[in-house]
Amino acid sequence: MIIGIHHAQITMPKGREKEARGFYCSVLGLKEVPKPQSLHGRGGFWLQVGDKQVHVGTEDSMDRTLTKAHVAYEVSDLSHWRRTMVANNIEIFQGEPIPGYDRFEFRDPFGNRVEMIQKL
Repeated sequence: MIIGIHHAQITMPKGREKEARGFYCSVLGLKEVPKPQSLHGRGGFWLQVGDKQVHVGTEDSMDRTLTKAHVAYEVSDLSHWRRTMVANNIEIFQGEPIPGYDRFEFRDPFGNRVEMIQKL
């Protein structure tokens, strides 16, 4: 029986941790949490998002702009996040409507699709 989701993983090109931390920790305000020592040599870092984690791993030779795979962050003030993206020159895309929710999408600096969603 599946009882929940432990974490989601996204990727960035190898060696771009500083830029990724700038986006995910500074722009999005997510908290970095320690990775186990056994995984330190693999690159990347982990983020805490509520009671779940997002693992930012490294992977070269991948065009992330060609995939619909994404993480959707549930937020309490979608307009704040829309303003934050605009202030950081991040292009916003409107997704197909989902009844009972307002949302928008964008691509992170590495091409990963990201969604911000708020329950109405």
